[in-house]
Amino acid sequence: MDRPKENKYAKARGFAQYLWEEWCIPAFYALVLAIILRTFIIAPFRIPTGSMIPTLMIGDRLLVSKIHYGVKVPFTQFWAVSFGEPNRGDIIVFRFPYGEKKDFIKRLIAFGGERVEIRNKDVYVNGEMVVDPPMIKSIEYYNTSDPGWGYGWKDQEFTVPEGHYFVLGDNSQSSNDSRSWGFVPENYLIGKAVFIYWPPNRIRYLKGK
Repeated sequence: MDRPKENKYAKARGFAQYLWEEWCIPAFYALVLAIILRTFIIAPFRIPTGSMIPTLMIGDRLLVSKIHYGVKVPFTQFWAVSFGEPNRGDIIVFRFPYGEKKDFIKRLIAFGGERVEIRNKDVYVNGEMVVDPPMIKSIEYYNTSDPGWGYGWKDQEFTVPEGHYFVLGDNSQSSNDSRSWGFVPENYLIGKAVFIYWPPNRIRYLKGK
């Protein structure tokens, strides 16, 4: 009389084992892999403002390579391994360094120790007009007229502090960037924007040059 119950329990145990082995364990490994990818290698990013128009439009969804320049110690701003420095013209994502805990995206214009001036809608670095990469030359950058902004005034040349970047938005007339709040510490760099994956009509690789 007990055999039907035993068979019933055996089937239940078998089904539970099947769920564990075929679904739970693979789901766990997939979750761990997703966390590793998201933390160290590549992450999604949504464009919230028009500061990078026309290169990036509001609502664009893109992938940011967090391993492009190196690997950081988890949950810190320190590099464990470096794969090289960013290039002028790269579209970079970084932690906003002045209060707000959010990520910003801008174009890298100048490095620590370089002298910068915005003149006649062109960028000059160390007294020379930036023509390489050509993308920077093709964008019209504007001098600031906001009395609260510290950099980018007409006839103003300033030096980027060592260990920092100077960044600008491509939509220069409507971009809250280094002209306003200053410079980005190198260790606040998160990664390089590499690919727009949504919407479908905007799918493309992003080039700094």
